[in-house]
Amino acid sequence: MAEEKKQSEHLPEQEDLNVLMSRRREELEQLKKMGVNPYPYSFERNAFSKEIIESFTDGVEQRTVSIAGRIMSIRRMGKASFCHIQDAHGRIQVYLRKDDIGSAYDAFKLMDIGDIVGITGFIFRTKMGEISLHAQKLELLSKSLRPLPVVKEKINEKGEKIIYDPLSDKEIRYRQRYIDLIVNPEVRTVFVKRAKIISAIRRYFDDRGFLEVETPVLQPIYGGASARPFKTHHNALDFDFFLRIADELYLKRLIVGGYDGVYEISKDFRNEGMDRTHSPEFTMLEIYVAYKDYTWMMSMVEDLVSMAAIAANGSSQAVVGDKVIDFTPPWKRVTMFDAIKEYTGKDLIGKSETELRSAAKELHIDIGPNAGIGAIIDEIFSAKVEPFLVQPTFIIDYPLEMSPLAKKHRTKQGLVERFEAIVNGKELCNAFSELNDPLDQRARFEEQMKLRERGDDEAQVLDEDYLRALEYGMPPTAGLGIGIDRLTILLANQESIRDVVLFPQMKPETRE
Repeated sequence: MAEEKKQSEHLPEQEDLNVLMSRRREELEQLKKMGVNPYPYSFERNAFSKEIIESFTDGVEQRTVSIAGRIMSIRRMGKASFCHIQDAHGRIQVYLRKDDIGSAYDAFKLMDIGDIVGITGFIFRTKMGEISLHAQKLELLSKSLRPLPVVKEKINEKGEKIIYDPLSDKEIRYRQRYIDLIVNPEVRTVFVKRAKIISAIRRYFDDRGFLEVETPVLQPIYGGASARPFKTHHNALDFDFFLRIADELYLKRLIVGGYDGVYEISKDFRNEGMDRTHSPEFTMLEIYVAYKDYTWMMSMVEDLVSMAAIAANGSSQAVVGDKVIDFTPPWKRVTMFDAIKEYTGKDLIGKSETELRSAAKELHIDIGPNAGIGAIIDEIFSAKVEPFLVQPTFIIDYPLEMSPLAKKHRTKQGLVERFEAIVNGKELCNAFSELNDPLDQRARFEEQMKLRERGDDEAQVLDEDYLRALEYGMPPTAGLGIGIDRLTILLANQESIRDVVLFPQMKPETRE
């Protein structure tokens, strides 16, 4: 019992931990001497906690069930004991009696919170009213050698479960996700929602005849976005490669090759900072559809995201913090310059770099010396407009300087046909009417290279093979990129990208 008390205080101190781990190893040896295999090969289960509890009916003869899971609490009372078993679907109480399970009860005395067991028995309701499993057979499936930081719970007068000692240390939760998933089982629902979102997206595209493809992670030239890459060396080829920052240029090569619609859900890598919505390793959806433009893509995004919301939550609305975000189409559409004017009072259309720097200074926005026109406008928008766009909003018609891969606007000089969807103050997706004029694309790349010469290490690089592909002819094409992590943050009501990535990147653990 002393161990159980200690385990309710999160992770034990190192000295206590060593004592507890030593005791568990002693128990392991005692179990072996009793002829108990602490790590058997399999166990046949036929039921789960949630289904057992939901299907229970008083007065009806209950079937015999076999369950398996982790011991999360123990209450010993001489020749009888209670424990709670946690499986993939929830928890259920188990009643164990020496008269029923014989020598297995002696083995149970050497079991701890965290051990994984298999139990066969019948369902009943206790005098306290809790649906429970009366054990007739007990088998140890895995002896836990390290104590868990067990969470405390209580039931209030309304019958509601209150968790008042959660594992809340995010350093532990992110670094040791396996502990987080055990003691905070509600965290598992986040990743179930993530899986449902991705599956729904795949179904949406597959049902419409788009082809899922795979493009290289290691690329001789990185492109498709403005970002710094990770660099690695290919020993067999004796050549430096880059981890992809985007899939765009390879997917558009496939449109050149004759596919009408291709998409990829992939890991991308950008060697940049980390914050609540940014991670150097992230999951991106990109799709390119021939003979379509950005207006068609806006309608598709509305449909796709509202469908993903329904798949995750059963509704096109999502609770995000203290807000309710409604993804039901149609979404508001406003041009970038109109949005900036609305929130700052400044009309930036046609302004020179000097004029833009002056405007940024008046708005108390710090602009680096290497920033060009596009970067300055982007900084102003990000600081003064984006945080205030809560409901899904399409920001459309971007300055040419900000979008080296987008087609020039068909009616507005100096702009391109591009949109971003902003939700809850952050970019969710980015899309273009894709630039398919190879001469214009070369000129745009050359302008980007000039920015690199000025010191902008996020400016895009010139890709001769991609230009060669365009010279063979690419049809009119609409392209889209959606951040899967950010979409999951919204639809699962989480605070940080680390909350929706199972194993987020962290500094190496220091050991004393």
